[in-house]
Amino acid sequence: MAEAKPGWKSLPPGGIIVEPGSSLKYKTGTWRVVRPVINQDKCVRCRLCWLYCPDAAILETDEEYVDSKGRRWNRTYIINYDYCKGCGICAAECPVKAIDMVPEHQ
Repeated sequence: MAEAKPGWKSLPPGGIIVEPGSSLKYKTGTWRVVRPVINQDKCVRCRLCWLYCPDAAILETDEEYVDSKGRRWNRTYIINYDYCKGCGICAAECPVKAIDMVPEHQ
């Protein structure tokens, strides 16, 4: 006789977050084919990349940065590649084109 399999009623409902904060357990950066690289000298700190990143993989830090023209910035944006999926939204939204999408193997 065949083994009884669980029915659909025993499956957990889809689209429901059972455990808050669980996305931090799953590093999804390995999905990437291309990755964003921020040119800090071009960046004007507009925050659009940070705002539009669907994975919150762009971090705003309080690190000071002095660009090649001698301008001082009191914040720097870095990318957490553990969670970045390489979608390119940040590069598309950057008004000064300070983010380049480069192949992952470089």
